This record gives sequence, structure tokens and C-alpha cells, in this order.
Amino acid sequence: MMKKKGLFFSTFKRDIPASIVVLFVALPLCLGIALASGAPLFSGLIAGIIGGIVVGAISDSSHGVSGPAAGLAIIILTTLATMPFETFLLAVVIAGGIQLIFGFIRAGIIGYYFPLSAINGMLAGIGIIIFIKQLPFALGYDGEWKGPDYHDYMSEGSIFTALLQFFEHISPGAIIIAVVSMGILLSWELYLTKKYKVFKLIQGPIVVVAAGVICQLITKSYFPQYHLPQEFLVRVPVATGLISFFGHFSFPDFSQIANKEVYILAFTIAIVASLETLLCVEATDKLDPHKRTTSTNRELFAQGAGNIVSGMIGGLAITQVIVRSSANVQAGAESKISAILHGVFLLICVACIPTILNLIPLPALACILLMVGYKLAKPSQFVKQYRLGWEQFVPFIVTILGIVFEDLLIGLALGCGVGAISILIRNYRNSHFLHMETSAGEKQIKISLSEDVTFLNKGAIISALAKIPNDTYLTIDLSRCYSIDYDVREAITDFIISADDRNINVKLIQPLSKSTGKEEIYSVKLNKWVYALPIQSKPSKPSKQ
Repeated sequence: MMKKKGLFFSTFKRDIPASIVVLFVALPLCLGIALASGAPLFSGLIAGIIGGIVVGAISDSSHGVSGPAAGLAIIILTTLATMPFETFLLAVVIAGGIQLIFGFIRAGIIGYYFPLSAINGMLAGIGIIIFIKQLPFALGYDGEWKGPDYHDYMSEGSIFTALLQFFEHISPGAIIIAVVSMGILLSWELYLTKKYKVFKLIQGPIVVVAAGVICQLITKSYFPQYHLPQEFLVRVPVATGLISFFGHFSFPDFSQIANKEVYILAFTIAIVASLETLLCVEATDKLDPHKRTTSTNRELFAQGAGNIVSGMIGGLAITQVIVRSSANVQAGAESKISAILHGVFLLICVACIPTILNLIPLPALACILLMVGYKLAKPSQFVKQYRLGWEQFVPFIVTILGIVFEDLLIGLALGCGVGAISILIRNYRNSHFLHMETSAGEKQIKISLSEDVTFLNKGAIISALAKIPNDTYLTIDLSRCYSIDYDVREAITDFIISADDRNINVKLIQPLSKSTGKEEIYSVKLNKWVYALPIQSKPSKPSKQ
């Protein structure tokens, strides 16, 4: 049996290189998701640092890496259009508190109660919105980059109309960087990582960032007409000292503690973040070579603690993230030390080399997010859901449409609702099995009820009984039933009472219990259920002498 490895130094040999790989994956994604959220880029870095150090220290996940997630980007973007950033931070803190409660009440199984089709639809819908809303950044919209119309375009009205308006204002320099960036990402995704193992360690996103910086330096020296101005670059605060560094942090506005909109937002963040985390935990545990199992309740507690700390110092909401977690596994990490160290290294980068970070072009980050959006909503996912049948495909599509044209919470609710309806329809259809045959000129019909019969099956059973022809010998077999709702029993009783008028001879088979070995039938004369003859039991085997 493998020795459990947590905070033991014996894993450093593999965890340190893995943490550097995760750092290179997390750095551009932290910036990119903050960009997609319409939040200060510094807030994405804070969330990445807290996700590594705080969540990593509390969680018992061996490979899970937490930080700002694409699944929350659309919620945050819509929120910041109408709510000050400091008020949003208060909602993040409260959401963390809700997740702590989830952990205490052992709600780690909450993810199992959402249909997978709706969850897949949620991820695909988020991917579509991210893809559409990052195109303007990749093309270098040259209007007011963060002007007063930015949130109106990006969060209100038709996103497709906004996209057409952005196409009218593009930058040639941004297009050059976008083409180079997408070329690198596609090469990494389609060829290099499959052909050479080294490219699994050197991640495509960090190469895109480096290439974007190089493009900027080249155009500045040789092609100034294609050089991107400062508003198209990352803007991370540059500190002159320790006091100045902490001065760049933002803090929640506790004066809005009575604002009901804050609590609605907090609950939304807590639910979505918890779902995304639990799904990621399940996926990451499957990738673990040692097949270790993460405590979902402890993970929710860790995420809650992380969100409280992140919200208190100006960071975005945190979840466990599959992109960084899978990179951690592929890099050969052995324990959660890798996740913690990636947070430490990210903090060092933010504190010591912010001027280098500020050379990163936003179009390069947008291309990274375009790839993220595509992976969440790739065509093969639609084909897979379609092949699974309408019961999976319809909730999947409804969830996507609700998210794209309304918002995430409405889309998820619609998808879950359609999924529940499909379950009811299937339950209605599968309540019984009817078999008809003719023997010696007499019509014989047998209706066998399923294991669990509820009031939802009442209509289908009454309909089947009503279609039984006159002058028939009918057997109603309840022997497989574990439970029968009173409403169904009453319907069967009413049918038996009226069966004599239609010359229908009814036999009811229902073992009452293994201990009594008796059947229960309905007596029309006595007007009640009575015991009948014992069921013949199999002869016992002779004992060995």
C-alpha cells in the first residue's frame, strides 16, 4: 500500500518541477480570466495566489489546483456592469462563508443531484460566451478599451450585435499577435504535445505570452505602425516597496452588508463554484496514477476559506480548475506541495517582476481564452450528447440557449427542469409491462409492475387497465415491487371492483413478505385485501452428512 504523501519533503523532487509547469499555465490564465471577467487583472493574480497557497494547504487533493475559473467569468462580468468592484468582493467573502457551511453539513454530494447533461450544457454555454466575448480583444478593438460603453457592449443586449460592432474597429497589430498566438496554440494542441513529450512540460499558453512580448519588442523597433499602445497591454500595479505593494490591494465594502443583491450574487457564486469544483475533483481523481480519493466535504471547506481570503484582499472568486489540475498531473506531481509552491512562485512574480508582466499583450491572452472557450464547447461534445439520445441532448441544448441568451443561473435552472421532465416521462412509460396471449380461445393478459411504483405512474396504469377488453383473464403481477404508492393501490382496487361487471377475471400476485410466504389479493365480497394460499417455495437441499 502506498504511503500517504502530504507535506513530506520526500515528494519535492517531483513537486518542484511540476509547480513551475503549473505556474506557466496559471499565470496567463489568471490574467486572461480577469480580463474575461471585466475585473482588474491584479485581482486574477491574487485569486491564483490564494488558490495555490490557502486552498492548497487546506485541501487534501493530491493534484487539484485552484484559482480564478472561466465558469464564473460571465457571472462576474455581468455583475460588474452594475455593481462596484468592492461590493462584488463582499459577495465573494459571503460566498466563501456559504461554502464553509456546505463543508460542515457534508454537502459534498451536491454535484450528484444535478443532471450531467445540464452540467455539460453549462460548461458549453460558458465556452460559447467566452469565445464570442474574447474575439474583440483578439482583434484589437481600437475604441475606448475600457471606456463607458465597454460593459454595455459586453453584458447587455445581444452579444452578437456587440460582436458586429467590434468588427468595425480592429487593430492590425493585434491581428498579427492573434494569428501568431493561435498558430502556436494549435501547433501545441494538434501536433507537438502528441509527438514530443517535452511539449507537455512546456505549455502552449506560456509560449504564447512570450511570443506576444517578442512581437511587441520587434514591432516597437522595426514596425512602429503595428506596435500596440499601452491600453492593449496587461496593467499590473508596479510597487516600489512592500508598503506600496500592499497598497494596491482592494477591500470589500461592508457598508453593503444589508444589500439583498449581494446575497443573491453570493449564493450564485457559491453554487456555481462548488459545482465546478466538485466536477473537477472527480475528473482529477480519475487522472491520479495512484487513484487517491479527495474528500469533497473538505474540498468545499478549503474553497470556502480560499474565497473568504481572496475576497478580503481584492481577488476574484476561486474554484478548483481542471486545466491547471490536469497540467499538474501530466507534469508528474506527487502531492499537494506542487499546488502550494505554484502559488508561492506566482506571488514572487507579482511582487518582483510586474514590469515584465506589463509587456504581455491582451490579444495574446484573448487567444488563450478563445482556446479555453473552444475546449468547453467543442463540436464533438455536441455530437456526443446528440448520440446519447433526446433525454440527454434536449437539456444540454436548453441549458446552452438559456445561458447564452439570458444568464448562467437561468440556463442551469432550465436545463435541470427539462432533465427532470424527461425523468418523469421515462418513469411514466416504464411503470409496467403488458403481455397479451390467447390460450384455448380465452384471452389472457398479464400486467407486471416495476420495482418502484409511485403516484407518477398512476395515470399510465389506469390507462392500461382501461384498455383491457371484456371477457378477459387478467393477471396483475406485483411480485417485483419493492414499494407501491397508495394512489396506485387504490386505482387497482377500483379496477378490481368494477372488473366483475365487464366479465374480467382478475388474479393479483403480490408476495407480502419472505417470512410469511403469502400472497395478498383483493376480495370483492369482503371488500378488503386478504391473504391467500402460501407461495410454493423451492425444496431445501439435503444436508451433507
